[in-house]
Amino acid sequence: MRGATHAKWAALAAAVALMATACGGGGDGGGSGADGIVSSSWGDPQNPLEPGNTNEVQGGKVLSMIFRGLIQYDPKTGEATNMLAENIETTDSINFTVTVKDGWTFSNGEQVTAKSFVDAWNYGASLKNNQKNATFFGQIEGYDQVHPEQGEPTAETMSGLKVVNDKTFTVKLTQKFSTWPVTLGYAAFAPLPQAFFDDHAGWLNKPIGNGPYTIDSYTKGSQMELKRWDGYPGADKAQNGGVTLKVYTDNNTAYTDLTAGNLDLVDDIPASQLKNVQADLGDRYINEPAGIIQTLSFPFYDPAWNKPGQEKLRQGLSMAINRDQITDTIFQKTRTPAVDWTSPVLGEDGGFKDVCGDFCTFNAAEAKKLVAEGGGIPGGTMRISYNADTGSHKEWVDAVCNSINNALGNNTACVGNPIGTFADFRSQVSTQKMTGPFRAGWQMDYPLIQNFLQPLYYTNASSNDGKYSNPEFDKLVNQANAESDIAKAVQTFQQAEEVLRDDMGAIPLWYQNGSAGYSERVSNVALNPFSVPVYNEIKVG
Repeated sequence: MRGATHAKWAALAAAVALMATACGGGGDGGGSGADGIVSSSWGDPQNPLEPGNTNEVQGGKVLSMIFRGLIQYDPKTGEATNMLAENIETTDSINFTVTVKDGWTFSNGEQVTAKSFVDAWNYGASLKNNQKNATFFGQIEGYDQVHPEQGEPTAETMSGLKVVNDKTFTVKLTQKFSTWPVTLGYAAFAPLPQAFFDDHAGWLNKPIGNGPYTIDSYTKGSQMELKRWDGYPGADKAQNGGVTLKVYTDNNTAYTDLTAGNLDLVDDIPASQLKNVQADLGDRYINEPAGIIQTLSFPFYDPAWNKPGQEKLRQGLSMAINRDQITDTIFQKTRTPAVDWTSPVLGEDGGFKDVCGDFCTFNAAEAKKLVAEGGGIPGGTMRISYNADTGSHKEWVDAVCNSINNALGNNTACVGNPIGTFADFRSQVSTQKMTGPFRAGWQMDYPLIQNFLQPLYYTNASSNDGKYSNPEFDKLVNQANAESDIAKAVQTFQQAEEVLRDDMGAIPLWYQNGSAGYSERVSNVALNPFSVPVYNEIKVG
């Protein structure tokens, strides 16, 4: 969308510095030079790696390596620039004409055409395919026919998508959405080859994309091997021979392997190691702002947690959390106490503002008062659920519970509830099995305030795991999306955020920095504004 009127929305993410160091020996035998293999910590994805069905971080890391879409976000600034899009044009912010660049193919040799996008988007939107990212296509005309809220689909494809020729397709939205092109760098909008449709099972077993890497092998619970695709036509070619993603169920173990020289990259330094990391790694430690917020979500689908007046309960619980103390002692200043539901990387022009106010400020007396006025904690004890397969969640959940218990003068008001692996935890969350608050986080898909609000809190949105719903919030989001003036759109989104605050639809905890460390055998290591390693730029030896 370079050159478009509203492209500046995409430049709101903070710059991420490239950190390099001299190369040395060691590692896990992955070779050196341009053909060297980078080894990195990872966790098994929740779902098969379909672009329309991946909305969590671990799967997203792989999609960022094997796919390229119409738009790509700059790895340093987050700015949206054209990748496969020659141009995206509109005169009314409803009807868009997309022209696809020549010369792009999938790794199996298929040409990337307009049809590659239209078919992929129709697949992702269809109710029959049960894709988690389906609502990202909800702005396109005809979505309600392929993905009705009730009943069976009445159409196979969205009427708002039309293939004009091999390089051109048109998109008609249901309402004005002036910044819609900025969203198209999200993986859900990636193109798919015909092989995906001809042999779906085979594709799922070994996905075929059009990015700098191809998947060589994957053993669930062990590792995924990605190799550089030498036929990749993009300018951002891989500077290494490939990446081996190693599955760790405890990132303390990953950190130990890193410091022992058996692993090249850990992109989530465990909280327990933050006091040691500077001494262990020196300038091979990265601690940079990222578009990530951590929250506590509530199961609004549980009648016990969705009673009139319980907004005071949630507000009181928020005020019972001493964010300053927890971010200082547990996270060693790699987190910043939250004052809204977005991220500082957006900047004030992009919508970052202290919306939460007193409700996000520790006040034990007021917290106790509000919790009582809100009817008290259902059942007398709330259990904060979290995945137990990393070394950091238990510490902060315990700290949050201690803070709440001390504020309320009740040692059993809050306890932690560990749940197996990330995949197990996400499975229970996404099937509405939670019986109390649960940890939640959001890593931005694209640098817009809309992305921090609509996917998470709009009624029935794709990542609205707690099933929060407020008609006034929905109405304001719709109005903001339709607004062509950026400043007015931001203000309207902030009004929606105030509705969210008054409901305390989720408790904002803190903004997360990107935190990573790397070995002496690699250099040119960086995290992008989404806190994902820029794998293709890493050099070995």
